[in-house]
Amino acid sequence: MNIKKVLFSLMAFLLVSVPLKPQSYADSEIISVEKGQVIVEKLMVMELDFLMEWNDRVYIICTVEKLLRIEQANIPYVLETLNFYPFNQKDVSVKGGINGDYHSYKELETDLIALENSYPHLAKVFDIGNSLEKRNIYALKISDNVNLDEGEAEVFFVGCHHAREWISVEVPFLIGKYLVENYEKSTRIKELVDQSEIWIVPLLNPDGLEYSIHVYRYWRKNRRNNSDGTYGVDLNRNYSYNWGYDDEGSSPHPSSGTYRGTSPFSEPETQVIRDFFAQRNLQAALSYHNYSQIILYPWSYTTEATNRDELLDEMASEMSRLMKDVNGSFYGYGQAGSYLYLSNGDTADWAFGTYGIPSFTIELPPVDVLHGGFFNAEEDIRSIFEENLPAALFLIDWSIKNFGVRPS
Repeated sequence: MNIKKVLFSLMAFLLVSVPLKPQSYADSEIISVEKGQVIVEKLMVMELDFLMEWNDRVYIICTVEKLLRIEQANIPYVLETLNFYPFNQKDVSVKGGINGDYHSYKELETDLIALENSYPHLAKVFDIGNSLEKRNIYALKISDNVNLDEGEAEVFFVGCHHAREWISVEVPFLIGKYLVENYEKSTRIKELVDQSEIWIVPLLNPDGLEYSIHVYRYWRKNRRNNSDGTYGVDLNRNYSYNWGYDDEGSSPHPSSGTYRGTSPFSEPETQVIRDFFAQRNLQAALSYHNYSQIILYPWSYTTEATNRDELLDEMASEMSRLMKDVNGSFYGYGQAGSYLYLSNGDTADWAFGTYGIPSFTIELPPVDVLHGGFFNAEEDIRSIFEENLPAALFLIDWSIKNFGVRPS
């Protein structure tokens, strides 16, 4: 078992075992404590907001009251606040709005409509449903006859299941933008677009994103009121395939960051994806997240291999190779349950398990929290998109070549 999986396992255990109460983060600090059995036992009796683990240290968001409790328990800690956003980031540019060059919900809506207006023969924006707080969830369709269903290969890209993963909005949006802007300039792009229907949902969790921008940068889930003082369901644990398989891959506790909800597809955001898939004939799917810089494929709920493991591994390997050729960035790849950690009720397992299509999760950069964690510098948005573009084009091309093929 690799170190990252070990670290996550402990984190998942803590999140499941220690229900979190709602709190204001305005006067909080981030601290780290050494990971160890004795310390973990002491932490488990406190209601703490665990942020993550890294390099044998547990990172916690603490109020002054909680800090005093940790001191009274004689647990040595290091104050880490200044090592995290926004203190370790360059000044955010004002040209892009409150969150700089990253999109807010309204900014994305504006840019999607502008793309449709600029390329009406190639791009069409669909409102495919609403979030819990009634924001529109948009799908961008790209095809040469965009107003028609031509019975071509269909590919699906989705971003921002998790609110704090801002870069996961930008990459799928920029892929769509690149395809329409280069349709007349590149023979290869024209051939791909002419033979396929490409569907892109850049922002599945608009409520969570807005909360992350305006209230609490580390917010992960949607904004479901759980009626116990906690908020949010982890959308990437809410799909029906092996939903709630165990309490390691998702949590039954509403306070947990990996809370799976009351039932499969309990959330309107995942219902939108369920209903969309049922209406389409998709050949492949890719969900963007961050961070870790890796490519994952099913299964996530178990370490056992699928019956198409060889194909999935070959595809992930090729995507990784193509990505490395751009900027030299290596994206590791492997079966999610073995390579990273266990999760159940996630997008890729559901798409593969229900529809039998190759389905991947790409964890975007950085590799680790020491290089920024969830906080990619604005100037890195372009390079991260550019190194991910060849993988997306490969998936579109693969779907065209294998159009109509379905496993038994």
